[in-house]
Amino acid sequence: MEVSIRKSIKEDCQQMMQLVHELALYEKSPTEVTVDFNHFVDSGFGNNPVWWAFVAEENAIIVGFALYYIRYSTWKGQRMYLEDLLVTEKMRGRGIGKLLFDALIAECKIKKYSGLVWQVLDWNEPAINFYKKLDGIRFDSEWINCSLEL
Repeated sequence: MEVSIRKSIKEDCQQMMQLVHELALYEKSPTEVTVDFNHFVDSGFGNNPVWWAFVAEENAIIVGFALYYIRYSTWKGQRMYLEDLLVTEKMRGRGIGKLLFDALIAECKIKKYSGLVWQVLDWNEPAINFYKKLDGIRFDSEWINCSLEL
């Protein structure tokens, strides 16, 4: 079967959430996914979407996705922020991550965003090695991540 990359649609959300839970297991945080499914759907496909995604599909099954939103930099303008890039474990190593990343880059160029930014866990060597293969990649060790749970 051939994998195809396309923009996500509302009907993809159930399969996407299954992959979110797979990612949480991989990142050793299975109880950290607390988003309500309806909130997830509404946030992507409601009146005021805040995220968009590309999905990788094989035989009507979503085997990966790249979910992003737009952030604003006072120095650089609008930038795409990649929240999650995931390919299900059994499909890794087939170039699907690269296809998803290429779709993100193309979207950045179409929308004239000034760049693409994301985070990677420092222990996630497979992801780090994947990103090192990208042209123009820059790892930034200057910034410390901060968050506030409400």
